[in-house]
Amino acid sequence: MKAIVYEEFGSAEVLELKEVDKPTPKDDELLVKVHATSVNAIDMIFRSGATLLFGMTKLMAGFKKPKHNIIGFDVSGEVESVGKNVIKFKNGDLIYACLRSPGANAEYVRVPEKFAAIKPANMTHEEAAAVPDAGGTALTGLIYTVTIKEGQRVLIFGASGGVGTYALQIARTFTTEVTGVCSTSAVSMVKSLGANAVIDYTKEDFTKNGQTYDIIFDAVGRNVTSYSKCKNSLTKNGIFVTVDFQSVMFKYMLNKNVRGYMGNVVAEKLDYLRDLIEAGKIKSVVDKVYPLSQMADAHRYYEEGHPKGKIVITIQD
Repeated sequence: MKAIVYEEFGSAEVLELKEVDKPTPKDDELLVKVHATSVNAIDMIFRSGATLLFGMTKLMAGFKKPKHNIIGFDVSGEVESVGKNVIKFKNGDLIYACLRSPGANAEYVRVPEKFAAIKPANMTHEEAAAVPDAGGTALTGLIYTVTIKEGQRVLIFGASGGVGTYALQIARTFTTEVTGVCSTSAVSMVKSLGANAVIDYTKEDFTKNGQTYDIIFDAVGRNVTSYSKCKNSLTKNGIFVTVDFQSVMFKYMLNKNVRGYMGNVVAEKLDYLRDLIEAGKIKSVVDKVYPLSQMADAHRYYEEGHPKGKIVITIQD
């Protein structure tokens, strides 16, 4: 089968299209014919060999050389075969999944049953492949890390990015009071997703406009914003929640107004997202679509910054 392979850490140039052996599923796994995958921050971490989360990323990706030669975590595709212990899926099922061990940048991938769910019926594979990591991360932050409630005032920082576009739409299923923060070029798109207010950060600093929020959701991380910058924009019991787990893990461990987390996307969360998608409450925003052979270009585009929504990779013709 064809796959994008890397044998050393580095820039996008290390990614190569090669022929590799087709994987064989274990007893609790599905073998999935991948129709589409998408690009996420974790792909950049694995490809570059970056040291984050106090070295945990090196344990996952490898120290001197890649532990996994094929990256890619989001999957949308068709079940080709199942292991003998699989009970929820059968050959021919259309599924989507978020992997813990990478391998989706290929024509076929092994998917543990516990990380897979039936694909939303009203989405193409390209749209569905955009959902698992980013949508699951947004869901985890707003529902499992904090408990968003009806009528709360919520601000999404980075509302035009992969996680942010889903976070905004998930928040809108609970409250109409959702503010999105983004750059000038994304204002109309963020407004179209349901934000009742949009702040262009190039023109206005939301931390200085006197508005307060029950939840400030940082969908960007990388210390672009922080609790110290945002604390005066929180209500008395307001919570700052960030995808940048490392930045708050120890510093704010005892502060009940600060939460950091990791996505931990499992089938239960993908089922929840599918229900919202099929009800017409969430859609994928796809910025660009690349064929598998142009994976390096997709990584370069991601690293240039500010893609609107997700970058998707098509695998099958």
